[in-house]
Amino acid sequence: MDKCCDDANKSIQCTVTQCANHCQKEDYCSLSAIQVGTHESNPTMVECTDCNSFVLKK
Repeated sequence: MDKCCDDANKSIQCTVTQCANHCQKEDYCSLSAIQVGTHESNPTMVECTDCNSFVLKK
């Protein structure tokens, strides 16, 4: 189910359209807050960070 643009959180920009929380008609997240994390012990680049709120869209 695609998220409605009424759910778009204008404070969280997102271009990951494969996420269930993405507002499909705008590049925003529909969550009120997200959790950002890392998969590295010593992150030094943007590629080392992850959106831990990601949920694969079915």
